Amino acid sequence: MSLDRIDPAQYESQLADKLAAFKADFAGLGLPEPEVFRSAPLHYRMRAEFRLWHHGGRIDYAMFESAGDSKKVVLIEDFPAAAKPICDLMPRLRDTLQESEVLKRKLFQVEFLATHSGELMVCLVYHRPLGDDWVEAAQALADRFGVQLIGRSRKQKIVLGRDWLLESFELDGRTLRYQQIEGSFTQPNVGVNRQMLGWASRQVADAGGDLLELYCGNGNFTIALAPAFDKVLATEVSKSSVRAAHYNLDANGVDNVTMVRMSSDEISDALAGGREYRRMKEVALDSYRFSTLFVDPPRSGLDAATVELARGFDRILYISCNPVTLRDNVAALQDTHEIAAAAVFDQFPYTHHLESGLLLKRRA
Repeated sequence: MSLDRIDPAQYESQLADKLAAFKADFAGLGLPEPEVFRSAPLHYRMRAEFRLWHHGGRIDYAMFESAGDSKKVVLIEDFPAAAKPICDLMPRLRDTLQESEVLKRKLFQVEFLATHSGELMVCLVYHRPLGDDWVEAAQALADRFGVQLIGRSRKQKIVLGRDWLLESFELDGRTLRYQQIEGSFTQPNVGVNRQMLGWASRQVADAGGDLLELYCGNGNFTIALAPAFDKVLATEVSKSSVRAAHYNLDANGVDNVTMVRMSSDEISDALAGGREYRRMKEVALDSYRFSTLFVDPPRSGLDAATVELARGFDRILYISCNPVTLRDNVAALQDTHEIAAAAVFDQFPYTHHLESGLLLKRRA
């Protein structure tokens, strides 16, 4: 993102351009008019990371912009896309690091993670081993600013406090709680994420039956969607995300979800009657009556096996971070499914990225 593009006066026109491109991508696929969910124009990012640039005895936050065949260093005084607590802490943290030789020496990168509920984590990344002198100075830093603090270097991770935060917010009369582990994926724009969860929940409100969810991550959508179904089978490959998902299910009192650590092609094979999987031995697949498939895949979209799996569902709820692979997957399903509802979610203002959601229903 170019910092000079962060201009609230340009927000609506930039979003309109992205929406027009999205509609053009789906021309000929029967796209209904999408619902549009906007971001706050400033202070919307709950995650931010910066290089620490050492120059003339001073340190500054830095980002890189392409300049022809090279990268141009851009020093950062403030970053208005970041959540307000991150913006408020950035100059104070930099000045404190500047005053401490043990904290700034070979400091390479600073990563911030904030929550809507008010927690804040800082991770300092170094090109040197961290010793007891660093721990003492870093603990004083954490106490001063009231943050969870982590130090990282090669083969080393020192946690002062916790290496996770607890996010919470209201959704449709429920308070949802999520453990967010340092280094694991979390939704960067909490305001738009709440809108995504609300839209997705409305699409399945009358679904009934059971839900199969692929790529469930830390249970972001699982927690919101589970009350609409009798049972949920959710899959994820990341060990840290699976651990966080189990924590989140317990924290939210959700007891109708079974988690399995499997990839989408493995679960597709298992449901197609393929080989036996040890991680599925406690799961009675024949007890499920799936009415809905929910997917939130990586940018590569659904593989061929998962597309074939999707054909067997009356209802497919698809959240996508890549309109190109979403279009390709929808085109592959055109003979069996049609688009019943559409939405776009502006997770990343002032960039070309646009999250989207489609509800596909089996053709009559």
